[in-house]
Amino acid sequence: MTLAEQIDHDLKEAMKARDAARLGTLRMVKSALKYAAIEKSGADAVIDDETAVSVLRKQIKQREDAAEGFEKGGRPDSAASERAEITVLSAYLPAALSPEELEKIVTEAIAEVGASLGTPDGVGKAQMGAVMKAAQAKAEGRADGKILSALVQKLLS
Repeated sequence: MTLAEQIDHDLKEAMKARDAARLGTLRMVKSALKYAAIEKSGADAVIDDETAVSVLRKQIKQREDAAEGFEKGGRPDSAASERAEITVLSAYLPAALSPEELEKIVTEAIAEVGASLGTPDGVGKAQMGAVMKAAQAKAEGRADGKILSALVQKLLS
């Protein structure tokens, strides 16, 4: 079962259970997935899991930004609602990599790209883009970009 099919199935289950919060979140995600499919290949397109995961990550990022804005604006109830949606969406993402696995992936990416480590003139940091691209491909969407970037910077400096 693809990720989009799983979301459709869970949407129907949320309807039957009359779970309004989950239902609203899943409807928004289904809409975002449909827009991504249309953008990719037209109205009859079927979305693959890789694209679905990237759409889910984008949706989570939007909700994190909204929750932060609500907290700054003194609206903790709206922030809590956004965080509840994040919880629902996170259940569909693949399991995150452990810090040890991430470090191994970044080390492999550095070796693959041939980046120079810890040079005082900052040559290693100049190669960060190539290392990040290789590391993200190896992580296959199971790592947060900010954490991955920080680890790459740490290992290259």
